Order: sequence, then C-alpha cells, then structure tokens
Amino acid sequence: MSIWKKPITLAQLNTGAANAVTHLGIEITEIGDDFLRGRVPVDDRTRQPFGLLHGGVSVVLAESLGSMGAFYAAPEGWTAVGLDINANHLRAVKDGWVTGTARPVHIGRTTQVWQIDMANEAGELTCVSRITMAMLAPR
Repeated sequence: MSIWKKPITLAQLNTGAANAVTHLGIEITEIGDDFLRGRVPVDDRTRQPFGLLHGGVSVVLAESLGSMGAFYAAPEGWTAVGLDINANHLRAVKDGWVTGTARPVHIGRTTQVWQIDMANEAGELTCVSRITMAMLAPR
C-alpha cells in the first residue's frame, strides 16, 4: 500500500526552478510505495577542499529527500517544513555517486520523521540521517 497522498512522479520531482538541488546535480531516481531514492554526484561541485564529498552535501541530499517525501505523504493542501536534521558521516567518498533512500519512521498529523540512508556505488553506507518535519495545515 502506498503512503503517497498527492500525485507524485519523477518528472515533478526533477523539474523546477534553479535551487540547491539542481546546482549540486541531485537527481531523484525512484519512487517506491514507501520510499524515495535520489543521488548526488561526487564532483567539483560537491567535494570539500580535501577531495571528499562535503558532509553538507550529504545533508542537502537527506533534507531534499525527506522534505519531498513528507510533502507528498501529506494530504492535499498540507505542506512540510524542516524542524530538525542530524547526520552521521560513516565513510568518505572521493568520486562516483552517493545514493540516498528516504523512508518514513513516523507519519503523523503534525509531524513526520524520515530516515535517509546514503551509500556509495559499492553499496556501503556513507551517511545516515534523520529529519523531523512539521506539517502545516492549509490556511
């Protein structure tokens, strides 16, 4: 059974005005019944001065996936804003792609909590993140 309460397509998620997601090259790649998956390239846009994926980029990927998930899992007219996010960086990445998978831990009326697991191309966890979203009712 699907958690999505609003129509959701990859085209919707990957189209829009220029923002941090497009500047960093983040792509949403898959929509499942209870998850969203996206990826970010490890390149000159996303590396820190030591040549590794910048930890903040992992957080941008996590917040993007969690925010999109919360919005589309909410009833029509509702929106979602971030309250808190944390990230544990587990493994450095120098090149390739990092893929994040976001799944809800809790979908409530006033809050949602999403877990985002990020992995390198070998499938090794690179970062785990959790975001809490405030759900805003229509005005």
